[in-house]
Amino acid sequence: MKILVRAPNWIGDAVMSLPALRAIRESRPDSEIAVLAKPWVAALYDREGSINRIIPLKGASGARDWKAKRNAIRLLRRERFDLAFLFPNSFESAAIARLAGITRIVGYARDGRAFLLTDAIPTPKPGEIPEHERYWYLEMLRRAGVIDTIPEVADIRLDAIAARRAKGEELFGMLGVKRPVIGVSPGAAYGSAKRWLPERFAEAASKLAEKTGASVAVFGSAAESGLCDQVARAAGGRSLAGTTSLGAFIEMTAACSLFLTNDSGAMHIASALGVPTITVFGPTNENATGPLGAAAVVVREPVDCAPCGLRECPIDHRCMTGVSTERVIEKALDQLRC
Repeated sequence: MKILVRAPNWIGDAVMSLPALRAIRESRPDSEIAVLAKPWVAALYDREGSINRIIPLKGASGARDWKAKRNAIRLLRRERFDLAFLFPNSFESAAIARLAGITRIVGYARDGRAFLLTDAIPTPKPGEIPEHERYWYLEMLRRAGVIDTIPEVADIRLDAIAARRAKGEELFGMLGVKRPVIGVSPGAAYGSAKRWLPERFAEAASKLAEKTGASVAVFGSAAESGLCDQVARAAGGRSLAGTTSLGAFIEMTAACSLFLTNDSGAMHIASALGVPTITVFGPTNENATGPLGAAAVVVREPVDCAPCGLRECPIDHRCMTGVSTERVIEKALDQLRC
């Protein structure tokens, strides 16, 4: 059997879907499994042992770049997949699978796409499944009859961590960044409400580096280069914003001794690599999208208006301004002592 898994479009969601991807492999051990993924997510699966290969999905999302979509449909049609699992809820992902002639298409009945699916899975109602998003993907498989029960998933780990760490150490050496390294990711694609104050990131990283003899490496997208440069200068570190591929970022994060971040894709990668990770949460709900495992610690200021889920704070950003540098440093040192 040939199985196609359409990957989520965001890094954090992709990490949280890994238990479901691995459950597909366990249920179909002899099948050929390919992951269809956007280029900015694809490298996450490079060393994933549960799949056979990655098919890049090029072009813009939505009602744009029809040439790229036609090319993807033609490619998938030639592949003759028997079964597709759609982790995104988008109409587009279902339309591409249907037009590619895939025999069985499994996905949640969202975004007006139920008629395109052979297995239109009803969306879980609040309280029907555990709150964390990792169970959202597993429940889809359970309702489709792929697994009998939702397994308990205490944490999520990327494959080949040791190999990634070794490569990351090599990359840091090439850049002249001395180990141990404290990684910092001060950005957040969702919006400014999710961002802890950059000067506090810098102060926490600087003081932790001083206490542990570490270097500081600041990561982010090209669009976040100004923010990352600001944090790196104040922390006496090195900004790598916009200069690393996702694959290189994963490898260098694996080689970090500690990672400071907001609720972001970087958080999910760091925690999935088993790196001690301190995450400042504000407007989002750590019970739904938080990091997993004993090495991941959430710092939150309990305020009445959080979690609000807003991209921009309409008042005084108290959920973030209430988190002191000292609290983050204390939590980080506790993790390093473990």
